[in-house]
Amino acid sequence: MNSTEEIANRFREIIFNGIWVANTNYKHQLADLDWEVTTKQVASLNTIAILAQHIHYYISGINNVFNGGTLDIRDAYSFDFPLIQSQDDWEVFLSKFWNDSEEFASLIEQMPDEKLDSVFVDAKYGTYRRNIDAMIEHSYYHLGQIVLLKKMLLI
Repeated sequence: MNSTEEIANRFREIIFNGIWVANTNYKHQLADLDWEVTTKQVASLNTIAILAQHIHYYISGINNVFNGGTLDIRDAYSFDFPLIQSQDDWEVFLSKFWNDSEEFASLIEQMPDEKLDSVFVDAKYGTYRRNIDAMIEHSYYHLGQIVLLKKMLLI
């Protein structure tokens, strides 16, 4: 297995099917939730929906670069999303999240290993490898928050 396949599989673990690092994944945590739970506020914390949308925002933005586009995402906008106001809104979001996540993994798999160490958009952003690793690490960070929020809301 080449490096890009290994990295793509690590990403799929956090989103779809892994239990090795966190004993869970996004699909396991989100797929069975209704929209009212995901949008329920706990104190001043971000909601489950906002955290999931935040991770999706970065996945989608990096996909744009992987597909030959520009880097249009900005941290300042990474928590600004339309409100989830129904189960249909939530399910539409999840479908997009799963599809864009699979595209992200597939695009990584298709990269030649040499690309991992090339500059990602601009030298100030580091390499492709650094950005992909950061996406995986960032996803674990927010998954932990989602797990805690879910426990607080469903107890």
